[in-house]
Amino acid sequence: MSSEVIKQLQEAVQFSPENVPLRLHLAQVLLQDFQYQQAEEQYRKVLELSHDNIAAQLGLARTFYHQQKYSVAIVVLEQLEHQEPDNFDALLLHCRILVKENSMEGARDIYQHLLQLNPGFRDEALDGYFRAPQQQYNPASDEDGEDIEKIFTLEKPEINFNDVGGMEREKQEIDLKIIKPLQFPDLYKAYGKKAGGGILLYGPPGCGKTYLARATAGQIQAEFINVGIHDVLDMWIGNSEKNLHSLFELARESKPCVLFFDEVDALGANRTSMRNSGASHLINQFLSEMDGIAANNENVLIIGATNAPWSLDPAFRRPGRFDRIIFVAPPDQEGREEILKIQLRNKPVDSIDYRAIAKATPGYSGADLKAIVDLAIEDKLMEALQKGIPQPITQKDLLKATKLHRATTREWFNTARNYALYSNEAGLYDEVLKYLDIKK
Repeated sequence: MSSEVIKQLQEAVQFSPENVPLRLHLAQVLLQDFQYQQAEEQYRKVLELSHDNIAAQLGLARTFYHQQKYSVAIVVLEQLEHQEPDNFDALLLHCRILVKENSMEGARDIYQHLLQLNPGFRDEALDGYFRAPQQQYNPASDEDGEDIEKIFTLEKPEINFNDVGGMEREKQEIDLKIIKPLQFPDLYKAYGKKAGGGILLYGPPGCGKTYLARATAGQIQAEFINVGIHDVLDMWIGNSEKNLHSLFELARESKPCVLFFDEVDALGANRTSMRNSGASHLINQFLSEMDGIAANNENVLIIGATNAPWSLDPAFRRPGRFDRIIFVAPPDQEGREEILKIQLRNKPVDSIDYRAIAKATPGYSGADLKAIVDLAIEDKLMEALQKGIPQPITQKDLLKATKLHRATTREWFNTARNYALYSNEAGLYDEVLKYLDIKK
């Protein structure tokens, strides 16, 4: 969305501050432009002028969703649903939030309500969680285990650490924990150390946790299994545990193998805050598989990634499980420079001072840097289509893009800072305090 359009709308709102449709339009434009905090502010002002405005309530809930303020979003949605119990968009957003928070029973109830409202409704992600029994395939029911790969895909990543910009500290820790034991097994066995084990990557969204896990598998030429929550969770009692066991069995049969759990906190949420005994059984199964009591996990690397380590059950951090916890911070200036070079590799460029761009983007995640490159490319594509030949990306184009897309990591650090200051007895978040330059 053009910044000029937003500027014009903002000026119009200043001249007519009580114009609800105009302010609502500005809020929707800001939301579409990923400016969530500014959109939130406008939706709040609309609700001050029009308390029961359905569009403003739904828009406000969406801004909270994108900022990962799930509890606040649910409060707004519940108020909206009280006014309009069959508001399809509100119910759909509510369902997605409950899945994010691992409240699968409530999410399933809303999902069924959505199907009652619209029997033809399809959503790839939600359908994966709440499939009908006849559509389900239970890996554990296949006695020969020949069809496991039909659901759980093995891949051999073609990227390695050379393709990861920055992250020198993180790569060094993984090298010591994972790569060196595979290269020098006899030396490590002399000290009673085995190849494999668990690593937990945590940090703000978009900083490359998934990419780093995939590059780790590529670095050691191992098989890679990318596990999403929908690959494990099943609405039928006992099936989630069987799915999880099948995943670990596939990894053990494919050594060396990296078993990567994205958003691991969704599968391993803190049991003290749970009401659902089924979720507790799943966590116990997860812990048992990691311990390798009934099977040998040597040469199986288990990597978990989370944006909310404070939501993970403490039992996962015991020795032998996720015993190495790595903070994946936004890239430093040098790392940002490397990422920009990788993002612009093999693209038409002209006179780019990568260091200057890196200096102008403090706090930007790898995903944020990709976003500004994409914005610059979109501008150049329009120009190229008009002139009929490719137009090079310039320093000016990238600097312009930085003004359109701001760092998305700030909200995460606002939350993490509180945990680091007031819930850090074990020193888990010391790296967060160090990054923020806070002395406790």
